Amino acid sequence: MPMIRLTVPAGALTEQGRGSVQKDLAAVLLRWEGAPDTAFFRAQAWSYLVELPEGAQRTAEDNAPRFLVEVTVPQGALSERRKAGLVEEATKTVLAAAGLAADEAPRVWVLIHEQPDGAWGAGGSVIRHADLVALAQQGRNDA
Repeated sequence: MPMIRLTVPAGALTEQGRGSVQKDLAAVLLRWEGAPDTAFFRAQAWSYLVELPEGAQRTAEDNAPRFLVEVTVPQGALSERRKAGLVEEATKTVLAAAGLAADEAPRVWVLIHEQPDGAWGAGGSVIRHADLVALAQQGRNDA
């Protein structure tokens, strides 16, 4: 199942963006992963917002906020095309949540972590990519 974590300096998001960015990023991830839009899959798309205390994030150049989006998915869940789309849309989502223009995109990094098959567990059981594909197919057939 997908997981997405956004790490930002405290105060870097707009009030509206802070309230919606987690749900928005989870929806972006599910869309690019190709999961059906069902309550089950939405409930499995975990989204974390980590706000760093003031002064905890810097570059050698300046103190402008930077944004780190970390995505964890089963290996094989995202093709190269889907990875590219996910990176582009996640970047736009973060920029919007921070009230920043598109030319600020280099301040957003997206890292995709793929978990090898059999290295993901939930509910006390190992979850395999094939199991998720079967669940997604069933979800599409039930819709």
